[in-house]
This record gives sequence, structure tokens and C-alpha cells, in this order.
Amino acid sequence: MIYSYSRGHKIIYINNEWVYADNLEKVNDERACKRCGNKPTSEGHDFCIKNRKGVISACCGHGIDKGYVLTREG
Repeated sequence: MIYSYSRGHKIIYINNEWVYADNLEKVNDERACKRCGNKPTSEGHDFCIKNRKGVISACCGHGIDKGYVLTREG
């Protein structure tokens, strides 16, 4: 079985699609972050670290992993 996490929720790959492990619903952007309890921004950013100046990519870790921030300066 292939599994990963989406905003802190365990997801599994079944029948050519990603679904939530707890209820087998298709993964979508409606489920809030398991750590902060907020949904992503309309741009798809993690709510707790949204729209930081000079940031190219970032993730809060969602209570599963350590977060990271990648800036234009590296």
C-alpha cells in the first residue's frame, strides 16, 4: 500500500486515486490542517505561514513533520 499525508491527514493510493485513510473520501482542499485547524488559503498556501514575502515554497509540517521555508535567497 502506498501512503502519504495531506495537511497532516494520512492518505492512501487506491484505484488510481488518493483518498483519506480514515473515511476513504477523495483528497481535496476542503479538509483543514490537522495541526492548526485552518483550511488552506485560496492560493493553496498553508494558512499558518501564508503569503510570506520572498518565499517560493513552504510547509508548516502539519504536526507530522518539521516545516520548511524556501526563499528566493536560498
